[in-house]
Amino acid sequence: MASKSSASRIEAQYIEKYLPVKSLLISQPRPEDKSPYYELEIKWNLKIDWRPFIVVAPVSEKEFRKNRINLGEFPCVIFSSKGAIDNFFRLAEETRSRISADTRYFCLTEAIANYLQKFILYRKRKVFVGKRVAEDLAHYFNKYRNEKFLLPCSNLGSTEIVNYVEKLGIDHTETVMYKTISADLSDLSDVYYDILAFFSPQGIESLFDNFPDFKQNNTRIAVFGNLTTKAAEDKGLFVNIKAPTSEAPSMTKALENYIVKANETL
Repeated sequence: MASKSSASRIEAQYIEKYLPVKSLLISQPRPEDKSPYYELEIKWNLKIDWRPFIVVAPVSEKEFRKNRINLGEFPCVIFSSKGAIDNFFRLAEETRSRISADTRYFCLTEAIANYLQKFILYRKRKVFVGKRVAEDLAHYFNKYRNEKFLLPCSNLGSTEIVNYVEKLGIDHTETVMYKTISADLSDLSDVYYDILAFFSPQGIESLFDNFPDFKQNNTRIAVFGNLTTKAAEDKGLFVNIKAPTSEAPSMTKALENYIVKANETL
């Protein structure tokens, strides 16, 4: 972790660097549909590339069986991501678990709930949808509080959800079904971008897994979320662009606010 004095030196070195922006690397997959990033790219004549810094590796059937968990024994399942859905139904098939048609699914967002339709006949009485966090589903958790809940997750866990259902006193089982690991970025070793945008601590970790001697120099660092900010600063990076904030609720807005200042003399 960077000391307070070293953090001050980093800040002094980078804080005034509103250098022109011509290229960005977004550490996520390219959006399939319309995206505000495309509008940003056209408006400011930018080169925006997309590259996931982390990849998902499924837990094998053999490894999963060591948990001695029968997926068909849980009348309630909490999904926090599309990856959790994919791997739940994959392992259900591989372990020949019978998933009841009456199983209730608790999805953190509407996008996750919509994705669930790939695997089940969607019925409102068994799919409950939140807006973003576990607390959004409080009413439904309490309604079925006497049932057994399953929480499929990655090796990184689902701390916030677990803490909340524990607070409610709900019987739950957290089980790892897939692993989040650093992607191979070796082909980017000689490629420079004005801005690198990160959305999770794992993205920062992947940067240094691939490039242990990475030096920020004139590269601007954009981050989303407090945990990502902390991960970047712990690695000695200066964060030039932060979201969400009151002025920039999204990453695209934060990027544009910076670019307006950085490119105003171009």
